[in-house]
Amino acid sequence: MNPRDFLLALCVVVFWGFNFVAIKLAVTEIPPLTLSFLRFTITALILLPFFRIDITQFKSVFFVGIVLGIGHFGFLMVGLSGADAATTALLIQLGVPFSSILAAIFFKDKLGWKRSLGMGLAFGGAALLVGEPQGGTPFAIFILFISAFCWAWANILIKKINHIPPLAIIGWMGLFASPFIAALSFMLEDNQMQAVQSASLQAWAMLGYTICFSSLLAYHIWYSLIGRLDVNQVVPFTMLAPVIGVAAGVTLLGEALTIYKIIGGMLTLCGVGIIQLRQGKKTLKP
Repeated sequence: MNPRDFLLALCVVVFWGFNFVAIKLAVTEIPPLTLSFLRFTITALILLPFFRIDITQFKSVFFVGIVLGIGHFGFLMVGLSGADAATTALLIQLGVPFSSILAAIFFKDKLGWKRSLGMGLAFGGAALLVGEPQGGTPFAIFILFISAFCWAWANILIKKINHIPPLAIIGWMGLFASPFIAALSFMLEDNQMQAVQSASLQAWAMLGYTICFSSLLAYHIWYSLIGRLDVNQVVPFTMLAPVIGVAAGVTLLGEALTIYKIIGGMLTLCGVGIIQLRQGKKTLKP
């Protein structure tokens, strides 16, 4: 990996790490489902003029949009409204062991003892994070588990889709998910219009950051790196995103760095690292 690609990969994980803080700040003013609706609607308006999908791909992309748009991104914002950014940044990493479990079920991918050990460490660390008194409400933690699982499920669905640019998936995901999220917001949230109208410049800036940097720019750079380089050169950088998320939550939001976060986070990241390294080696085999 040359210095340019190294800096690009580093920029991506920095964007993703600070995104936890951006969402946390935004959901303090705008209800999470309303915020998700705004995010997806604006993203769709930006991307759809440039990307089209074939009618035969419509069904597959629709299901990805529902699982990834509502199940992962929508629930992530709901979870962040009741949990701190640092805990969220760590718990969402459970998407990696969930992906391994689903791959074993749907693709007969043998886990092996090393990846099984990694999953045990990751879930053990998550158990400690759940015990964090200040980490979040039980409902928020439960929602974040669902968000992580849906990220893994979406990966399985995306693996079955061929020849569709990632930004096209993100744009159409926004289009498909927006109506459902709007309906959920209407049923479950109150005073949405008042919240949007009274939102501060900071809340809108954080939403803009999530759309422009965490979604559009980061994914564009990330998948261009994946296309040019070996997967095992790029994927390990994702381990930095939760570290940056925790550091940003502690320094910028004043969240407590407790023993639960330190030990639970180390166990979770260690387990995720083992899984990713083993997966990277499997990818290199002919």
